Amino acid sequence: MGNNDRRTEKDIVGSMNIPAESLSGIHTGRAVENFGLAGGAVNERLLRAYGLVKLACLQANRELGYLEGEKAAAIEQACIELSEGKIEVDVELAGLQGGAGTSTNMYVNEVVANRALAILGHKPGEYDVVSPLGDVNMHQSTNDTYPTALRVASMFAFAELEQAVSELADEFQKKEKEFAGIVKLGRTQLQDAVPMTLGQEMGAYAEAFSKDRWRIYKCTERLRVVNLGGTAIGTGLGAPQKYIFLAAEKLRQITNLPLARAENLVQGTQNCDEFVEVSGILKTMAANLFKVSSDLRLLSSGPQAGLAEVKLPERQAGSSIMPGKINPVIAELAGMVAIQAVSRDSAITMAAMSGQMELNAFMPLIAYNLLAMLDEMIVATDKLAKLLVADLKADKEKCEENVHSSTAVVTVFANVIGYDKASEIAKQAVSENKSIKELLLEKKICTEEEYEYRTSPEAILSLGFRDKRK
Repeated sequence: MGNNDRRTEKDIVGSMNIPAESLSGIHTGRAVENFGLAGGAVNERLLRAYGLVKLACLQANRELGYLEGEKAAAIEQACIELSEGKIEVDVELAGLQGGAGTSTNMYVNEVVANRALAILGHKPGEYDVVSPLGDVNMHQSTNDTYPTALRVASMFAFAELEQAVSELADEFQKKEKEFAGIVKLGRTQLQDAVPMTLGQEMGAYAEAFSKDRWRIYKCTERLRVVNLGGTAIGTGLGAPQKYIFLAAEKLRQITNLPLARAENLVQGTQNCDEFVEVSGILKTMAANLFKVSSDLRLLSSGPQAGLAEVKLPERQAGSSIMPGKINPVIAELAGMVAIQAVSRDSAITMAAMSGQMELNAFMPLIAYNLLAMLDEMIVATDKLAKLLVADLKADKEKCEENVHSSTAVVTVFANVIGYDKASEIAKQAVSENKSIKELLLEKKICTEEEYEYRTSPEAILSLGFRDKRK
């Protein structure tokens, strides 16, 4: 590439040759040199949200008369294009970066400025016409725009996750009704316990995710307060007072999110505790996601030599050496995402506690992990609902066989014959290789009709027994 194909830009460190048509500039170039692609590229959600933040700041500055005319219109169009993912750039920026997110802010400033220049008919780098710092970053700092963009990106992602979790809970509720009449063994510590219905088991899963859905919905409340307008450390230094009040309001109007400016902008700039809080809520969901996906793997195990009480949909061949083997890949995906979420939550917690004085330099680590956790959990939840639970089948015969072949079924009669007598019968059933039903009938403890009723879905769903003496 010859000199005519490059432009020279300068910063406080020195100068750098940039590809002539590149929408990014020297600050992005420094970041690429320094950080490579550590952690992969910056999450697209963050960049789109940053476009909305820059748009709000532009509109506030234009309304107050600081930017106007064709320049303001071009910057506005560029911000909108960035927020919609319509700007193609030739450089990827690392998600993990030193500088508390300054590289991301400068990347956005440069891309918006150079796109605005193109809209105005100018070449990239003609910053005397549109300046990344003087115009696009007017009255702003990384320290108020980056956390605000992260909050906006997270709130949109939480809304997607809430929808996905709601659909997963709905699918389990459908299975609760579909399997309501199938009696199976409950298990505690992986040992036979007492009879229940498969519908009850599915209903418990539905309720767990319904609770998660409510927790996720409330995350908006945790994230809605932004420090936009606080500039460097929350004092608003370098920004007009009217702008400080107007910028957050413009962002609220643009996003239709319930955003509000922080009353204490210094606190809002210093601390990251809300991100730890919502990360913890995601970790709570991850616990349910892992537990339920693990249960489904166990319930479908075998299938010829395992529990095999449910049949998972067959999604792909499971072995390169064992013909016919099908693995529970969707449940495994959910489990892995859940484990990763716990790991990411730990990173977010440590990053948040690493803030010092008026700023947290580890904000990019928080953004990297929180947005990745949201992306991964959206995918896992959606796949679990659509590719597993929706097509989940029950093996009614296997469920009933497990109930009647287990000594655990004697517990159904313990309130009639007493714990000690029930234990004797269970022990006798094992030693004589007989079923509990056979022994109960032999000892005339119950009739066949009574046995069938006490192990029926109706009796099990009646929530305890009715004492005829009362």
